[in-house]
Amino acid sequence: MKRSIVIILAIIFFSVNLIAENMMNYPKTRKNNVVDTFYGIKVEDPYRWLEDDNSAETAEWVKAQNKVTFEYLNSLPGKAKIKERLTELWNYPKSGTPFTKAGRWFVFKNDGLQNQNVLYTMNNLKHQPRLLLDPNTLSEDGTVAYTGMDVSSDGKYLVYKIARSGSDWNEVYIMDIDSGEMLDDHVKWVKFSDLACRKDGFYYSAYDKPEAGDELSKANSYQKIYYHRFNTAQSEDELIFENADNPIRMYAASLDESDRYLFVSETESTTGNALYVKDLNKKGASFSLLAKGYKHDYVPLGVIRSKVLVLTNHQAPTYRVVAIDPKHSAEENWVEVISAGTNTIEDVEICGGKIFVKYMKDVSSKLEIFTLKGKYLADVKLPGICSVESFRGSQKGKIAFYSYSSYNTPGTIYKYNTISGKSEIYFKPVVKFDPDDFVVKQEFYESKDGTKIPMTIFHKKGLELDGNNPTFLYGYGGFNVSITPGFAKSSLYFAEQGGVYAVANIRGGGEYGEAWHQEGTLLKKQNVFDDFIAAAEYLIDKNYTNPEKLAIRGGSNGGLLIGAVINQRPDLFKVAIPAVGVMDMLRYQKFTIGYAWATDYGTVDDSEEMFKYLLGYSPLHNVKAQDYPAIMVTTADHDDRVVPAHSFKYISEIQDKNTGDLPTLIRIAVKAGHGSGKPTSMIIDEYADMFTFIMYHLGM
Repeated sequence: MKRSIVIILAIIFFSVNLIAENMMNYPKTRKNNVVDTFYGIKVEDPYRWLEDDNSAETAEWVKAQNKVTFEYLNSLPGKAKIKERLTELWNYPKSGTPFTKAGRWFVFKNDGLQNQNVLYTMNNLKHQPRLLLDPNTLSEDGTVAYTGMDVSSDGKYLVYKIARSGSDWNEVYIMDIDSGEMLDDHVKWVKFSDLACRKDGFYYSAYDKPEAGDELSKANSYQKIYYHRFNTAQSEDELIFENADNPIRMYAASLDESDRYLFVSETESTTGNALYVKDLNKKGASFSLLAKGYKHDYVPLGVIRSKVLVLTNHQAPTYRVVAIDPKHSAEENWVEVISAGTNTIEDVEICGGKIFVKYMKDVSSKLEIFTLKGKYLADVKLPGICSVESFRGSQKGKIAFYSYSSYNTPGTIYKYNTISGKSEIYFKPVVKFDPDDFVVKQEFYESKDGTKIPMTIFHKKGLELDGNNPTFLYGYGGFNVSITPGFAKSSLYFAEQGGVYAVANIRGGGEYGEAWHQEGTLLKKQNVFDDFIAAAEYLIDKNYTNPEKLAIRGGSNGGLLIGAVINQRPDLFKVAIPAVGVMDMLRYQKFTIGYAWATDYGTVDDSEEMFKYLLGYSPLHNVKAQDYPAIMVTTADHDDRVVPAHSFKYISEIQDKNTGDLPTLIRIAVKAGHGSGKPTSMIIDEYADMFTFIMYHLGM
C-alpha cells in the first residue's frame, strides 16, 4: 500500500511538471525588421537589438528569461541533494604545482570550498608555506579573481593581475612580499597579457581605455606592449612595441630565465605567430625577427649557449624543437634539437640541464627526457590514461614538480629529482570516493568520412551495456585545443549516479597535431559536427545508451558545436547544454576579440563561398520549426570573449520555432564571464542546476 502511494505521488508530480513544460510562458521577445545582404542574399536578424548590452530593454529581457529558468529549475526534484553531493565532492584540500621565481618558491592552495585559490610562498621547500595573497578577501562574493603573476628580479615584489566579474579586462597591483604592503601602482586596461618582470619594473600588454559602455562588447584593437617602473603612475609607462598599421594584431612579452632576452610574440589569431627578440644587455639594441608569422607557432623555451630554443610546428605538424641563433636567424641556419614524431609535442620545459618533453599519445600524456643537444635519455614513468600538467622547474635547479590526474584520480603533485630521475609524491588529495569503483577506457570509432576518432569513456565498474544508460557526451573541436583526461568533480558525480561520461576528441582540436586541427577549420568545419554526431551514434550502436538517455554539452567553440548538431540531428539527443557558445557565425568577428577566430572559422567577407558555408551551419541561422531536445543555454552578463548576445539571439530563435514539448531555457549568470576565475560557489550552483535539468530529463 505504501509503495502504491509513492508511485501515485510520483506520477502526479511528473504530470504536473510535464504540464508546466507544455504551458511554459517564455518572455515575449520583440522582433525588429533588420535585414543584411551578403552577395545578393538577404539574411534576417530580428533580434539584433539584444546585442546592446547597455539597454534597459535587454536588461529586462535577461531578468524575465532568468525568472522563467530558475522557477522551472527550482520546481524539479532532487536539486538540493544534487548540490549537497557536488559540494561534498568539491570539499577537499587542493594544491597546485610548486614553482620557483627569483629565489623563492610559490604554490597555490585551496582548503576545499574557497571561492578562489590562495597564493603561498616559502624561501625553500623545507619551510612551511606562508600566505601571501588571498583573492577571497578582495570581494565578498568571490567574483574578483587572480589571473596571473610574476616576481621582481630581486625577489622583493609580487606583481599580480586580477579580473572582476569574469571579464577579460585585468588590473595589475604590486605587493612587497616580505611586508605585505601594497604599492600605490595600479595598471588598468590590461588584456590577454603576460607579466614579465625585469630590474625595476615589468612588461605587459594593454589596450587604450575604451569609451564608457563599450567595455564588454566593442572590438579590441591596437594592443601595445609597455614597461612599467615600480612606484610610478601608469601614464609614465614606456611604450615598447606596437604596430599601428595592423590594429587587430596582438602582442605578448616574455623573458628568458636570465632576463637578458626579451621576446615579443605577434599574433593575428589564436594560432600562428611571428617571434621577435631583443638583447637587453646591449645598449641601443632593437628587436630582430627570429621567425616570420603567422601561419605557424613559435614558442621560445629558453636560451642555451646563446641559442634560442623554440617549439614550433613549422615543417612539423606534431611540433619539433629548434635552436635559433639571434645573430643568424634565417631558417637555413636553424638547428633541429628534437625532431617531430608520431606523437604530438604538447609542452617543453628546460629543467636541471635537461629537456623534458610532454607528448600526447592517443590523448594521453607521455613524458620523455633529452639532453640539451636533443639526445633521448629516458621516460618519466606514468600510469594509465592520464594527463600531466604543469611540469615546472628551473634550468639549473635540481628539483622539478609535475601533476598527474585522470578521470578517477584527482590532481596528485610529484616532486622530481632531475639528477636521480626519481619521482615521489609531494601532495596527494583525499576525495570522498573510491577510484577503484570506476573504469577509464578509450575506444575508437569511425566518423562519416571513415576517419578514426578517439573517445574516452568513464563509468562505474559493472556497467551493463543494455542500451539504457544515461550518458553525457562532451566535445570541443577547435583552435588546436586538446581535451585530455583529467579529474573533474562534475564527471565523477555523473558517473556515481550510474551515468556514462564520454569525451569525443574530434577534429579541430590538437590531439594529433596541426593536421588534425586544420581538418576541422574553415571549409572543413562540418567534419567537427560529423565527428560528434558519429560519437553519439557509436555510443548508441554499442549499447551504452539510446537517444532518450543521451545528454550533450560543450562550451565556447563547443557551444557552437552543440548548437550546430542539435539543428542537424535533433532526434539524436534528449538534452543539450550549449555553454557560452559562438552562435552567430555572420557577425562574431564584430565583437571584442572575435576577429582573432577567423583563422578557424573564416568570415563572411572572405568570399561568397565562405559566406554560404558559414550560413549553412551557423546555429542562429539554422534553427528550424522542428522538435528540439530539452535545451538549457548558459551564458553570463560579463562574458566579453563570446558576448552573451550570441546566446540571447539563439535562444530567442529556439523559443520561437521549437515545435516540441521539452523546455528551451537560458541561464544567464550575473557578475560572471566566459568561465575563467569563476568562484567555487557559483560553479557548484551552475553544475547543480545543470545536473538537475539533465537528470530529470534523462529519467535518472
